[in-house]
Amino acid sequence: MTAAFRVAVVGLGWWGRTVAAALRGSGLVSVVLGADPSAAGRTAGEELGLRMANSLEEVLQAPNIDGVVLCTPHTAHAGQIVAAARAGKHVFCEKPLCTSGEEAEWALGEVAEHGVTLGVGHERRFEPPVVDLLRRVRAGEFGTPLVFEGAFSQDKFLGMDPGNWRLSPEVSPVGPLSATGVHLVDLSIALLGAPTQVWARMATLGSELPNGDTLTVTIGFESGATALLTSVLATPFFGRAMLVGSSGWVEVRDRNHPEDPQGWDVVRKRRGAPAVTEFVPPHPAVRDNSEQWAKAALGGSPYPIPVEEMRWTVRTYEAVVRSVASGRVESP
Repeated sequence: MTAAFRVAVVGLGWWGRTVAAALRGSGLVSVVLGADPSAAGRTAGEELGLRMANSLEEVLQAPNIDGVVLCTPHTAHAGQIVAAARAGKHVFCEKPLCTSGEEAEWALGEVAEHGVTLGVGHERRFEPPVVDLLRRVRAGEFGTPLVFEGAFSQDKFLGMDPGNWRLSPEVSPVGPLSATGVHLVDLSIALLGAPTQVWARMATLGSELPNGDTLTVTIGFESGATALLTSVLATPFFGRAMLVGSSGWVEVRDRNHPEDPQGWDVVRKRRGAPAVTEFVPPHPAVRDNSEQWAKAALGGSPYPIPVEEMRWTVRTYEAVVRSVASGRVESP
């Protein structure tokens, strides 16, 4: 039986296949079509049992599609979001949403004008320990937020075909940022608010990846708080998020990559009380994100990531790229 919300997945590379497979278990979102311009992508979609189209344009003409899921190179995202919005299709876009503030304004403006719902692939927001972290911080449980420390590193790209767009200095000039770092940018904005200053440094130290393998980012926020972010593409998986507040702290450690979640270890410490350690079992955050987008599109509760935070994340992404190139502090 087809679920209530019918989507096409555009782009059947590594992550497109991951998303399509994750949605097999959904009772709400049904992948009824795939699209990819390459023969390899079309074959991958067919192996997943999908009827395949050759292009986004073909998908947008399909009458039985409620929304599109974009798992495409991020330099194409803005134009594809606009095309989907103008066709009246709800759109879920993998991260980074866009590559510049100008692109984001264009895409977000078209989404608003055409009344469609936009989701973005920041699945870290939908992991239960992160949902709980956001709730506790917003309730003031740890006092005034002072510092957010985030690390999201992996070595999945080391064996990737050198011609893959993810390794292109032109398409993805700061490779660790679009691969994993942008998730941390998004989380820091969710926790600390509007950013005002960005300083970033990238190097190629542990591999021969042509667009960098080691990225560190410092972000200053309007509140006075700071985020310290690390993204490395030349080390085994490591994921950590820690919020330090004036009256306590909390740390969330991932046991495995979100592609195959195996749960999280959480430690919380408040002044005057012993530390509390907890294991949080695995949760399908990728599917959860898509389902919450679909519920919002169907008239349910609003999508949990506000448009203003999407806008700030894109602007900060752009500032990181500029800072890596200039070596200076840049403004989002």
